[in-house]
Amino acid sequence: MGQRIAILQGHPDPAGGHLCHALAAAYADGAKAAGHHVKIIDVATLEFPLLRTQEDYKTGTTPVGLVEAQGQILDAEHLVIIYPLWLGTLPAILKGFLEQVLRPSLAASSPGEQPSYSEFSRLMKGTSCRVIITMGMPALAYRFFFFAHSLKNLERNILKFVGVKPIRTSLFGMVDTASAEKRQLWLAAMKMLGKRAG
Repeated sequence: MGQRIAILQGHPDPAGGHLCHALAAAYADGAKAAGHHVKIIDVATLEFPLLRTQEDYKTGTTPVGLVEAQGQILDAEHLVIIYPLWLGTLPAILKGFLEQVLRPSLAASSPGEQPSYSEFSRLMKGTSCRVIITMGMPALAYRFFFFAHSLKNLERNILKFVGVKPIRTSLFGMVDTASAEKRQLWLAAMKMLGKRAG
């Protein structure tokens, strides 16, 4: 029996056609071929406001346009997050999306209250994750010279905080100059990961 997989396509260009979109499609193709149940959430095509106050974050309701995506994320057994590195971190639209769908109201024991860490960490307990990041710099430079700060923040302060583990990563560097052959190898690797839901 296949796993329930939610793929968050975090590239901010709604027109598509970027490497991130190709990587997501390859992962989905591999997963579907292996019998997994796949939902692709293209964040750039969704309409939602950015959170501007702590009160809205703590007590507000999920925007109507995100309710379906929120349900797919909460229902997933495996989560895949794909985005390009922008200004050293994830694109603003993806951060804004995560703020909207991972609200305290989903985990709090009482309405309007900020949940404790233990309450929040049960929100997605049992969900694993693969984070896939594309970038213009060499992947090794990002990981070891820049210490992968945005990735570590996503892992520690968002994913682990709501109970997601284990978290595995795939980093693709120098994407602007990558040959067609290298891109095909990347896509093949994504398809294999999709088959394993890894």
